[in-house]
Amino acid sequence: MTAAATAPDTGTEAPSSRGALSKLIQDANDRGLSYAKMAGLASDPETGLKLSKPYLARLVTNPGANPPSPAQLRAIAAAIQTTERRVKAAAAEQWLEYEATELAGYGDNVRIIVGHLAGMPESELRRWRAMIEADERARRDND
Repeated sequence: MTAAATAPDTGTEAPSSRGALSKLIQDANDRGLSYAKMAGLASDPETGLKLSKPYLARLVTNPGANPPSPAQLRAIAAAIQTTERRVKAAAAEQWLEYEATELAGYGDNVRIIVGHLAGMPESELRRWRAMIEADERARRDND
């Protein structure tokens, strides 16, 4: 997820134990989007799967051990009026303890490269890093 650096919170509020997807849904509710309205919007554009008001509320209060399916994630994105990418990243954080950092301004191909590079040995990473840096230099020189 992309986030700006902020000063440490000095408030007395305890950190939330709510998972990232649960928090996204709760935040939409806090902004005034009722669970009934979310349920009306919660339709997967690919399969037509619809989600119920109780299901959405349960994802906030008692999400369970199993993550939503891809179709359910797309429906949740529609329900809370955000991107599928943001919902998937939140689900990965909540159920897999995987936090993604999004690189802005490079397009979708860089996300694929970064994910692919994660498991490479250091020697391969150096080679890819040199190629990416050479490309960046070439782009700057041509601008």
